Amino acid sequence: MADEAFSIDKRPLRDLLQQVGDGRAQLPEFQRGWVWPHPHIASLLASISLGYPVGTVMLLKTGGDVRFKHRPIEGAEPPQGAEPDALVLDGQQRLTSLFQALKLNRPVVTQDPRKRQVSGWFYADMVRVLDEGTDREDAIRFLPASRTVVDFRGEPREDYSTHEREYAACLFPLRAVFDGGDWGYEYMDHWQDDKDKQRLWRAFNNSFVKPFDRYHVPVIELGKATPRQAVCQVFEKVNTGGVTLTVFELLTATFAADEFDLRKHWERECRAAWHLPEYRILREVANTDFLQAVTLLATADRRRRAAEQGVDEERLPRIGCKRHDMLALSLDEYERFAPLAVDGFKKAAKFLRKEFVFDTKFLPYGTQLIPLAAIFAQTGQDAESAGAQQKLARWYWCGVFGELYGGSTETRFSRDLPDVVEWIRGAATEPRTVTEAQFAPGRLLTLRTRNSAAYKGIYALLLKAGAVDWRTGEKAEVTSYFDEAVDIHHVFPKSWCENAGHAPGVYNSIVNKTPLTARTNRIIGGIAPSEYLVRLAKRAQTTPDVVAEHLRSHLCEEELMRADDFDAFFAARKAALLSGISTEMGKAIVDDEAEGQVEVSLDALDDTDDL
Repeated sequence: MADEAFSIDKRPLRDLLQQVGDGRAQLPEFQRGWVWPHPHIASLLASISLGYPVGTVMLLKTGGDVRFKHRPIEGAEPPQGAEPDALVLDGQQRLTSLFQALKLNRPVVTQDPRKRQVSGWFYADMVRVLDEGTDREDAIRFLPASRTVVDFRGEPREDYSTHEREYAACLFPLRAVFDGGDWGYEYMDHWQDDKDKQRLWRAFNNSFVKPFDRYHVPVIELGKATPRQAVCQVFEKVNTGGVTLTVFELLTATFAADEFDLRKHWERECRAAWHLPEYRILREVANTDFLQAVTLLATADRRRRAAEQGVDEERLPRIGCKRHDMLALSLDEYERFAPLAVDGFKKAAKFLRKEFVFDTKFLPYGTQLIPLAAIFAQTGQDAESAGAQQKLARWYWCGVFGELYGGSTETRFSRDLPDVVEWIRGAATEPRTVTEAQFAPGRLLTLRTRNSAAYKGIYALLLKAGAVDWRTGEKAEVTSYFDEAVDIHHVFPKSWCENAGHAPGVYNSIVNKTPLTARTNRIIGGIAPSEYLVRLAKRAQTTPDVVAEHLRSHLCEEELMRADDFDAFFAARKAALLSGISTEMGKAIVDDEAEGQVEVSLDALDDTDDL
């Protein structure tokens, strides 16, 4: 933003509140509601009466290319169709509080300190205001909407429901601050025979009322040429509530200026498209995730069209979905690419089911759904062939086991979309996510909780390899696994490992865990494998050979388990898991790390409830 893009001046509080009342100053739609409790408002009123600074108001001048849907500040009732000259970016709480307390001739609907809704009027105790020993905040009272204070039995204790009773109690209503002195003249008439009460009013008027009329508020006004991204960033920097303004909220306000309800479209047209159980993997896709996918498609289209027009490679628009890319998304682009993104997410859910990723609990990376959906949206039927599906699977698992989608991922999104699309369509060059992915064998020893994407990936790898429940022999079909509450459990139970002297950092690793139903896990208990395998065969009413087949579907060596040989079992299963990871990534993984050379934490971090 250039230096000339904003101005700084002081404006009378009276004028600012008048602009609020007639609609010249309104709120952009993305502003939250008014939330200040009445003690905060009393403190604000006290500060102004003393001439203390209460902060800066920031406005955005309207009339530029970037338009936002707007609404009046709470309590204001401007003429229908009134268009604002400026939108309030910072100072909403203060302006709303002051407008309702000083200009709204009806009870202020606010909150008490416990955040319960209350309504009432603000008054200044004239005698206490002039008492130098009284804190100014303590001289401001918040009275009920009835202006009657009752005791615990509901009987009136104080009644200020008429002007005469206000005069008699020397209680000044803050709503009369800008009434031109009418309340004061009537007070003087009421006390025309009492010189002391008249002197009280004159002193109070000079000390308390006139400071409101003289009070000026520092105002920063951003010019009408301020870009959308700058508005978003400025709002977040100055917002005193620490509330982050999402891109979705800002675009909602922007698109609303063209009578398009982005929030309704997201809820009813986009997210509703995957409400069926088979799309449950998408239930945590956020509106900003969806916008990122749409933005990837829109920016890729801009780049394609520029290339077709002969623009030099180095000058082509970039593909991206960072904050500023999303903020540059036009309504036309959103309407064009949102349906494609919806379809892309649905195809991504179907693809993940084929890869045995069924539920968000074991989704390795929610972020990887974004480029996956965009890839499906852009490739269309090209992604349906067996060869394309194999390439997609390899790219996906390289991202998971290479752990490349943690942290800031927007740059990888923008690289993966063109890389994978071109690869699917016949390009010889592998995507950079595929070439960069590496999996160190020692990583298996540090995977102990499902906080890790690779941990969840191995869970899916085992299901994909044909893992069946040891008791029932049921395959990992979606219905049986959700109905039977499948989770990760230890193969050699924790209590047995502890008694045998094995290190927690080893036996709590993914190598000693596998997906089982809760009921099967209860049968296993905390006893040795040689014992629980006999119990399993008996409970399952089957033979040891059948149980052995079930174990092998989990890449477990049945003979080593019956011998209770933890070390040999661990080495064999580690090798089997590495082989499976190698196959999914399409990369050779050589386990040349002796276990003694791998640094293994000895903590007992674990996410199971096994014995």
